[in-house]
Amino acid sequence: MYPGFEAALDAAVTDGRIAGAVALVVSRDGETYAHAAGVRSAGGGAAMTRDTLLWIASMTKAVVSVAALQLVERGRLSLDGDLSQLLPDLAGLEVLDGVDADGTPRLRPARGAVTLRQLLTHTSGFGYAFLHTGVAAWLAATGTPDPTSGLRSAHRQPLLFDPGQGWAYGIGLDWVGIAVEAASGQRLDAYLAEHIFGPLGMIDTGFALSAEQAARKAGMHARGPDGALAPMAFGMPSDVELLSGGGGLYSTAADYGRFLRMLLGAAPRLLSSETMAALGTVQTGDRRAGAWTGAAPHLSHDFDLYPGMLTGWGLATMISPDASPDGRGAGSLAWAGLSNCYYWADPAAGKAGLILTQILPFGDPDVLSLFATLEREVYGIKALSG
Repeated sequence: MYPGFEAALDAAVTDGRIAGAVALVVSRDGETYAHAAGVRSAGGGAAMTRDTLLWIASMTKAVVSVAALQLVERGRLSLDGDLSQLLPDLAGLEVLDGVDADGTPRLRPARGAVTLRQLLTHTSGFGYAFLHTGVAAWLAATGTPDPTSGLRSAHRQPLLFDPGQGWAYGIGLDWVGIAVEAASGQRLDAYLAEHIFGPLGMIDTGFALSAEQAARKAGMHARGPDGALAPMAFGMPSDVELLSGGGGLYSTAADYGRFLRMLLGAAPRLLSSETMAALGTVQTGDRRAGAWTGAAPHLSHDFDLYPGMLTGWGLATMISPDASPDGRGAGSLAWAGLSNCYYWADPAAGKAGLILTQILPFGDPDVLSLFATLEREVYGIKALSG
């Protein structure tokens, strides 16, 4: 159905630039296209398929955002109230004001309280160490574990700016997961299973894998300086104190396609029509959102899909206020996962798509090129020349 994309993906697999990838396109009525090529792990024999399990990393964020918004609609959470009243760990936060030459962080009291809206839109001030050198320096100076440890205490970090006074991609959605647990009285996995995965029929999405699912899991790969891929040991920690609302889920292309259909407005509806409209409304004003300069090259390249566009952030995803050169319309929703997983949802056109791989670092040029090729063919745009 999309021969240009399939030829490009086959060539990338044949050349060894990608071990395997799976792509999916959906409309409100269901899947319209699915294609996989290559293998789950370089050097292995198991083929990549639409039901291969992959770590979807920050594609988790949109799912947990929807969970929080459900609780807002039920009056259990407030978008703009002081969240420390529910989560005392958020009281008395500090702002990182710089790092001295000897590596000592300079801190000052934060002005203002963190709100759920700020956490959802990455305007709370929380950052990621792999993107922000100041956070990495603070972790090193204090000996605080990285939040990937699964420890709740590891998430009480200094802010990069006062709440609401900037945009920085970070651990805010982990705090949203904590808020979902506190407001619902359920552990995050149980809440998502009951209120999102169950209604949508997402049978292969979760924080832990069964033995049968583990047998379908794709392996992670690291791209070296020479461009070659090498298998690497990877797995989300098990039996953690805190499930990562910002990046802990495994899923399949088929399952996440069901979530994308919901973002397009398909039944079953998980949110009211008013909240669905708010998902497509930029919440970050004139602040640029969705781009960064990485601080850890082994984890992320510099990333900016649309250098000339004032991309914003909504209540669950990045929002492209203008039409993209690859086809998606103005107001489309989109985001990604660290392992080079990418999706978009275009409610106006009723189209959404994704491509899933397991490669580090993020922002891989080969995968982004494939994603753009898929999008252009979905919208009937001719391939770029040159």
